[in-house]
Amino acid sequence: MNSLPHPWPSFLTRQGAIFAPDSARLLHFGDPAAELAAAAGGTVVVPLLQLAGIEAAGEDARTFLHAQFTNDLNHLQDGQAQLSAWCSAKGRMLANFIIHRQEGGYRLILAADLQPAILKRLQMFILRSRVQLVDVSVSLGHLGVAGKEAANALTAAGLPVPETPMSLQERDGCCVIRLSPARFIVTLPLAGLADVWQHLAAQATPAGQPAWEWLDIREALPWITTATREEFVPQMADLEKLGGVSFHKGCYPGQEVVARTQYLGKVKRHLYRLRSTEPLQPGEELHSPASPDQSAGKVICCAPDPAGGFAALAVVIATAAADLHQGAADGPRLEAAAVHP
Repeated sequence: MNSLPHPWPSFLTRQGAIFAPDSARLLHFGDPAAELAAAAGGTVVVPLLQLAGIEAAGEDARTFLHAQFTNDLNHLQDGQAQLSAWCSAKGRMLANFIIHRQEGGYRLILAADLQPAILKRLQMFILRSRVQLVDVSVSLGHLGVAGKEAANALTAAGLPVPETPMSLQERDGCCVIRLSPARFIVTLPLAGLADVWQHLAAQATPAGQPAWEWLDIREALPWITTATREEFVPQMADLEKLGGVSFHKGCYPGQEVVARTQYLGKVKRHLYRLRSTEPLQPGEELHSPASPDQSAGKVICCAPDPAGGFAALAVVIATAAADLHQGAADGPRLEAAAVHP
């Protein structure tokens, strides 16, 4: 994972943040159970240290990104954001993103542990294109705000409130993206993070990364990380059903595989929500007697569930979902429900 600018995590530590040993993963602010309860029924504010940014500028930025990613940037308007992915030649996702336009170019939000490798790889494809790719993780940070009073918390902090999902508003260097009716991502300069945090924390419960990951699971937003890089074609993670794939645009890496998979209807694996009594690890393989000769699925993310136990997102073979197990085909039984039946 990227090394974090020192003042911001140090500030969070003074606010009571507890980090995992030798890691930038923010676990909680002292009461993880209360934070999960607030995520489920109240309002939370979360430092999104698990996300990082890349900015693309220059005359050819739109053309370059459009030719690389699964979604259609040609029709992305100001004030809108979209999901997209970058695939290998075999159609497997290297990363997925939230992308939006901004003055002079585009901003990509992606998993922080993938950002350095994705930035380096994208730069290899620029060739003669007039595009500049910039690592903005050293200058910008992300906060998540979610819950029934999320919009009021943003207003009280002097931040804009976009009206519809996947729309955004900018003000004084801050960008707010509305992911869903009650969930927002705020991107702003690191120099202003502490001040905005204090305003938001006066209106919402500070929470760690697991609370936000549980919200991702509840809303079925799968983030590709190092543990799942090049594991799934977009349809396995239901990305096309989430609006992250255009089947009407021109070529991009892996496009033939993605299109063939769609039109031949050969996707046997899909996105499932899981419930388990034990934690699951991203990238962990799942098992089933119905699929004795191969893995029955792979975990994307897992978080403690406010109702008890653990919740997860995983890509699972549909015919194995009814009898899914952790560790081995006779291991602990997992409950699995298709996100998009």
